[in-house]
Amino acid sequence: MSRILVAMSGGVDSSLAAALLVEAGHEVVGATLRTFCYTGEASHAKSCCGLEGVQDAKTVARALEIPHSVFDVEEEFTRDVIDNFVDEYANGRTPNPCVRCNSFTKFGDLLSRAQDMGADGIATGHYVRVERGGPHGPILLRGADRAKDQAYFLWGLPRSSLPFLHFPLGNHSKAEVRALARDRGLVTADKPESQEICFVPTGDYRDLLRKRLPTTHQAFQPGAIVTAEGERVGSHEGYAGYTVGQRKGLPGGFPEAMFVVAVRPETREVVVGPRNEMLADRVFLEGLNWLADPLAVGAEIQVQLRHRGIACPARVESVEGEVLGLALLDPQFAVTPGQSGVLFSDERVLGGGRILSRV
Repeated sequence: MSRILVAMSGGVDSSLAAALLVEAGHEVVGATLRTFCYTGEASHAKSCCGLEGVQDAKTVARALEIPHSVFDVEEEFTRDVIDNFVDEYANGRTPNPCVRCNSFTKFGDLLSRAQDMGADGIATGHYVRVERGGPHGPILLRGADRAKDQAYFLWGLPRSSLPFLHFPLGNHSKAEVRALARDRGLVTADKPESQEICFVPTGDYRDLLRKRLPTTHQAFQPGAIVTAEGERVGSHEGYAGYTVGQRKGLPGGFPEAMFVVAVRPETREVVVGPRNEMLADRVFLEGLNWLADPLAVGAEIQVQLRHRGIACPARVESVEGEVLGLALLDPQFAVTPGQSGVLFSDERVLGGGRILSRV
């Protein structure tokens, strides 16, 4: 059997992942990553991070009779996740910090430490699957339970890491995971889901931006709210408070609901429009990462443009350097620069990129 380093956040998913690997006869070592979340900041009550999570992970490790370590990755997490988060909002985009955390801090750091300690691989409690033994090596698949599938967050993993990854929960539903955890007496069996951004303890990302950006930054300066035709219909106190698809906080008096269509940091304008202006039939992705062979022009695949979104059929229209152009065969609502576009062939994750634009 293998020696496997398991990322244990102190939640039910990672706890059961460790338990199942122990039962399968592997030599399991538990590890919790010490990020920004509990180094002087109060953690959000629903966050996966915090001192409570560390203590729960240690408690589960003791119950499973496995060693447990806490790895300090604050510097890396701040550089790769928090600084990027702030920079994206400052430039009028809407980031997805969980993708950054998985692509850089979590898996990268764990793999490096696993290799240093002579481990054969790493495991997490993500709801995805790795299929081995095919002609092209391991492939990443969606979780069997689509309601919990987390493939959207893992498109940034290096393809070379797939042989070393283990996802024990990939074929289970959340209800099954909780039931299995209760059967094993794990203290985390009924622990609530983590739902918020761990490094935003107030739940309002703008509080973090105000703390990390100068008050004179253009993202906090007044500007115009305009239509796509350029008509001024209101004003705002800083474009950092707006994201594509937003309805709250917009001027009233229109015959139909209005949404944020775009944020223009260069002019400090927030562009609004009716629902029909929110539909996109094309999207461009940058910063591509491939978990399969790169796609060629004309390839027909599916693309998921939001965490809670449904993958829609798409066709590759252009490949220019690190930018992939897709025709969306079903127009999509509120395609948001900064979010992820994840590429699929049925269940298989092909790769993905960051949404550059929708036109």
